[in-house]
Amino acid sequence: VQLQASGGGLVQTGGSLRLSCAASGRTFNNYKVGWFRQAPGKEREFVARILWSDSTTSYTESVKGRFTISRDIAKKTFHLQMNDLKPEDTAVYYCAAARNRFLNYEYWGQGTQVTVSS
Repeated sequence: VQLQASGGGLVQTGGSLRLSCAASGRTFNNYKVGWFRQAPGKEREFVARILWSDSTTSYTESVKGRFTISRDIAKKTFHLQMNDLKPEDTAVYYCAAARNRFLNYEYWGQGTQVTVSS
């Protein structure tokens, strides 16, 4: 499985960005896919995930109500719509996947920079 992230950029506080992650390789029927982020000097943290089979989602508390994760089965792509962005959302965002919901994330994209200016 290969993951290719895109869509990062520079945005002002309150703005929006949409990240995309294109997947190639195996079928994704039972996969979980998600987004993580790593800010300078901090550890990588979980942001959101979605189950490919039934689109069940989960979010870290700090992004609830502002971020939305979704997937496009036909295009084997998943997205992170980020609204009302804050400076503390500034980080490198990584997409990731695992073969099922019980496994740790096994496959990682290359990361895309999101910078929110105040």
